[in-house]
Amino acid sequence: MTKFTIHSLILDMDGVLWKGMQPIGDLQAIFEEISRRNLKVVMATNNATTTTQQYVDKLSKFHVDINPDQIITSGVATGAYLNKMYPKGGNIFILGEEGLMDSIEQFGFTAADHDVQAVVVGMDRKLTFEKLSRAAQLIRAGAEFIATNPDNTFPTPEGLIPGAGAILAAVEAASGKKALVIGKPQVEMYRLALEYLRTPPKQTLVVGDRIETDIAGGQALGCRTALVLSGVTDGSSATNWKPAPDIITRDLESLLDLL
Repeated sequence: MTKFTIHSLILDMDGVLWKGMQPIGDLQAIFEEISRRNLKVVMATNNATTTTQQYVDKLSKFHVDINPDQIITSGVATGAYLNKMYPKGGNIFILGEEGLMDSIEQFGFTAADHDVQAVVVGMDRKLTFEKLSRAAQLIRAGAEFIATNPDNTFPTPEGLIPGAGAILAAVEAASGKKALVIGKPQVEMYRLALEYLRTPPKQTLVVGDRIETDIAGGQALGCRTALVLSGVTDGSSATNWKPAPDIITRDLESLLDLL
């Protein structure tokens, strides 16, 4: 058992709850146990390719009922940031997929390739040379340069594939500029999660599989952290990270046994 009290969980999804469409453990039983312990929960993911409603629907297929407010993607956090910077909306060039476009448009912005206030780069599995070129041109012309997250890889059942960070590196190289990163390890997503949970950081456990983003972001905000080895980080990398996560364990199910 841990030596600290936890009232809320902030869960990453890819590599923690599933890989692709394959669940990691019995998610229905896991979330029933979370509910039995009266733990509040929010999902916070750097993956902006999927809409919040699509995540709700995916969880429902695993017999887990979550409302959209409990899901914060890096796309949602990016939209919230843009809304603060440009409260009247405007044109945004989006290098990304449906989830990112949906999140940004919900904050009153329009996807466009001219007269844009900002370029937002996320994961795009339909990436083309023309998209890369246009993004770099707009950034060089003065558009603000924003990235959803720096994850170089993305876990799938077949192994790791290029993530948003790989595309970001190409745009940074082509534009000669560095992006403002909104997603983990930056703390904006976790701040949004804490606003929903209404628990202090020391009573909130951040659970993730990627130590340089999930764990680093949680530590930066003063949350308790738990690294699960069901995703991209192996045991040797975990033990070398300083400061160490509060908990290192096999997966989410085994984590609950430790709380």
